[in-house]
This record gives sequence, C-alpha cells and structure tokens, in this order.
Amino acid sequence: MFAQVESESITSFPKGNKGIQIGDNQYPKSIYTLWTESERNAIGIYTVEIDETNRKDETFYINTDITYAFGSGKVTGSYGTATAKAIADVDAVDEDGEALLNDDGNQIVIYGLKTKYKNQFNTQAAGLLAPTDWYVVKATEVSDYSVPSNITTYRAGVRTKVNAMETAIDGCANVEALITLLEYTTDSDGVTSRPLGEFPDEVV
Repeated sequence: MFAQVESESITSFPKGNKGIQIGDNQYPKSIYTLWTESERNAIGIYTVEIDETNRKDETFYINTDITYAFGSGKVTGSYGTATAKAIADVDAVDEDGEALLNDDGNQIVIYGLKTKYKNQFNTQAAGLLAPTDWYVVKATEVSDYSVPSNITTYRAGVRTKVNAMETAIDGCANVEALITLLEYTTDSDGVTSRPLGEFPDEVV
C-alpha cells in the first residue's frame, strides 16, 4: 500500500497498479515495483507501514479503523484501542431503546461470547455422542440388550466434560479470562494444552 504526500500531508493512496500524475510529471506504474523506497520518497510516494500494536484478535475484540499519518519521513497506519466484544447476552433494542421482538413476540437476544462458546462446545459434544446413539436406541428396543460399559462410560464422560466446560465459561469475568481459558500453551515438556481441557478420546 502506498501514500502520496504533499506539503507534509497525505493527499491520496495510489493503487500501485497504474501510473500517477504528480504536478507536470507523469510516472509509470513501474515506480511501485522497480524504484527504491528513497526514489519514490523523492517524488512524494511512500510505502505505508502498518503498526499493529493495538490490533487484537477479532474473535474477541472490535478493532478500530486504521488512521494514517505522515511523520519522521514515513507514512504509518495505526489502530486505535480495541473494544472487547460483549461477553454476556444482551436484549436487543431499537434506536429508541424499545425491546426488539421476534415474530412470536419473544425478546430477541444478542448472544455474547459466553453463549457462543457454550453453544459451540455443546454442538461438538452432540457430534461426539451421535456415532454411539444407536447403542442407546437398540437398548430401548431390544429387551435383552444392554449398552456396553465402555460406551456408557464414554458417553457419560462427554456429558460431564461439556457441563464442566460450560461452568468454566460462565465463571469468566471478562474477555481476557475467556481467552486464557481457551488458549493453548506448550509447556517445557512440549505438551500443548488449554485450561478448558478436552473431551474424552472417542471410542472405537
């Protein structure tokens, strides 16, 4: 990305795929690929340097638009302070603060990060249980059949784990705590894990 600077101010952002008119001079698009940075700077064209110091993971934060500035002989694009996304559910309202209802007259709820992640892990748990559902169905339909103990233990383990995950997520006071819960780290022994833990290994 390039910026055109005139009188110490940014005046435009050339695309870099076509030539540019500067004053009485017409320059070819090759200035963006074949010229050195100093050669471009001499005619007022600068490569934009993006400062991502304030940029955060958009899964959890809302980043600001980038603002551009010229100073110390370079053009820099910078993010402002990111805003954490809502961690808790909130009732949707219109511009007058009135409750927004669905077609059935129920309050529309905007899910926060806690609900989104709990739903995600519940969906994962359902997917893990689905391959062994037939054991349970068979046990209800065939009187002399019982679900194998390893299957029962596995299914109970999945449910216990997803309940524990929900409890841990509900206990997060803020986005930073939720990130810590979900974030994988590797210890000195090379073992990668996260505080939230994992579901039991699937049964064969």
